[in-house]
Amino acid sequence: MTQNADNVLDHFELFRGPEYQQMLEAKKKMFENPHDPAEVERVREWAKTEEYKEKNFAREALTVNPAKACQPLGAVFAAVGFEGTIPFVHGSQGCVAYYRSHLSRHFKEPSSCVSSSMTEDAAVFGGLNNMVDGLANTYNLYKPKMIAVSTTCMAEVIGDDLNAFIKTAKEKESVPAEFDVPFAHTPAFVGSHVTGYDNALKGIIEHFWDGKAGTTEKLERKPNDTINFIGGFDGYTVGNMREIRRIFDLMGVEHTILCDNSDVFDTPTDGEFRMYDGGTTLEDAANAIHAKATISMQQYCTEKTLPVIKAHGQEVASFNHPVGVASTDAFLMEVARLTGKEIPEELARERGRLVDAIADSSAHIHGKKFAIYGDPDLCLGLAAFLLELGAEPTHILATNGTKGWAKQVQELLDSSPFGQDCHVYAGKDLWHMRSLLFTEPVDFLIGNTYGKYLERDTGTPLIRIGFPVFDRHHHHRRPVWGYQGSMNVLITILDKIFDEIDRNTNVPAKTDYSFDIIR
Repeated sequence: MTQNADNVLDHFELFRGPEYQQMLEAKKKMFENPHDPAEVERVREWAKTEEYKEKNFAREALTVNPAKACQPLGAVFAAVGFEGTIPFVHGSQGCVAYYRSHLSRHFKEPSSCVSSSMTEDAAVFGGLNNMVDGLANTYNLYKPKMIAVSTTCMAEVIGDDLNAFIKTAKEKESVPAEFDVPFAHTPAFVGSHVTGYDNALKGIIEHFWDGKAGTTEKLERKPNDTINFIGGFDGYTVGNMREIRRIFDLMGVEHTILCDNSDVFDTPTDGEFRMYDGGTTLEDAANAIHAKATISMQQYCTEKTLPVIKAHGQEVASFNHPVGVASTDAFLMEVARLTGKEIPEELARERGRLVDAIADSSAHIHGKKFAIYGDPDLCLGLAAFLLELGAEPTHILATNGTKGWAKQVQELLDSSPFGQDCHVYAGKDLWHMRSLLFTEPVDFLIGNTYGKYLERDTGTPLIRIGFPVFDRHHHHRRPVWGYQGSMNVLITILDKIFDEIDRNTNVPAKTDYSFDIIR
């Protein structure tokens, strides 16, 4: 074989060796039921046509590569945002391995989570014994301050009652009676990861504010001047949470960040393993009931949570992953209104720098066509920023978008002359996006790592913004909120534009008349 101990080849080169090429060709002929190459090519070309797009958009019973994940992933993400909290997923081990690996591959950090390890017997007789033993093991092995329980498909299909199971486990002394075990039902076969985040956060808030699932009296609200902040399911939580804290500190705003997982997904390498790091303290989570107001940075991540908070007497406000000048203006002015604090000169200067940067680069981005996919709030925030830049968000797609979301996006598009030829697609997937990129091509595609296959198939350059980003490192450490974060998004977009200009003008004596040093 081409691999040997004296000259170890990376897989990039290894699988191109003759032995591997012969093996792969034989495998294809013997086991993959190959078709005539000419027929394969004919179908490939047909799948790029308007006729195929019509058939593609007519399908109802099949989803191909959805741009979303399932509810328990969002529940796990929410749980680790609280001090000393370990997520406990009532379901199978395989499901939990997926959530952990998904988060670890994006944040490049260990992701701790336990499972009740349901198997065939639990699927038939129920998972009560798994819950009783699992909570006891988790409490004794990992010494958490709180265990946040959610569910997978298996537990939901058979109808396991989390509230009853947790009470029984406490009666059997798996955990102390007063130990915090909030829960949320998060069936993976409906909704998405943003729904799971919402359900889990709602469950935690109700646990602390409404009497710990009946074990203590409800808290009496005593209003103060603090505000609560909720970031939502956010692949940039490390950079964004630190930027939000910086902004609040500059404004002198007393605040509590509910679900702050910026530290646990950014632990240092210093010889100490931190299963738990940072997070909203449990005391702060309980005392958050007394806040004057709560701000959600992502409306569609808190559709159930905000009504619960509002019912407790707080004013609530929500945004849609605000990126850009106008969106950041709206966020800061709302903070100023709610708190009575002035927007400091330092933030005003950051705003001016962002406006200056946009003006410097407008000639390169103005009129460019973009396709966007991702979570509903992210798509709205990016679309608003592109319109602000004079670009055209031609295709806006969210697999977990609703009709209400689509209406909101359409209103945004109608508000700008750059949105007149743009369209919104709620509930569609990346195979739909593939048809759109072939039949109504754009200049650039914005989305997560999975868009690289669309980039390869359609030739549309991919700008990686969203969750997950597996094949690039450390993007999550930079903020994308605030004026500083918006600058990062602008630079990311412009870098790709300039890379493409260089790539298309680098043939000597043929196209290099635009291969310029200065852009």
